[in-house]
Amino acid sequence: MSLCTVFSTGVLRLWVCAAVLLVSSMGVQAQSAGNGRVPKPIIEPARGGQCVESPDIMRRNHMLLLKHQRVDTLRGGIRTGKYSLQACIECHASQKTNSVSAADTNFCQSCHSYAAVSLDCFGCHANKPAGASAQVAKTQTVPTAQQVKP
Repeated sequence: MSLCTVFSTGVLRLWVCAAVLLVSSMGVQAQSAGNGRVPKPIIEPARGGQCVESPDIMRRNHMLLLKHQRVDTLRGGIRTGKYSLQACIECHASQKTNSVSAADTNFCQSCHSYAAVSLDCFGCHANKPAGASAQVAKTQTVPTAQQVKP
């Protein structure tokens, strides 16, 4: 391999790298200009009155408060508390879906999507107020054996 071939290949690589860097930096500038920004979360108004803490405290610390409540419930058997998940759901369930995570505009789902944080509470816990599932059960009738035709 001649010295000219090595030199021209090296120069070609340098030009390709420079072009890639230039194009990628232009993309970053376009995103920072507002084109690629994530929309702010839509927070539906709560059903209840005053929250258990101020909005600033809840935004920053709700996960810690829920974790502490979880420890009290699981290890201490304490099922009531100021920071229970069920109390949050009772107050913050959407008027439209009656849930905190069923749609992208629901209270929990909206903020967790904005922050790109996994919302895994409702893999085990109900995302609707306790009365909601009871109301659905009352409206649905299960046919008896005589009503079902083969």
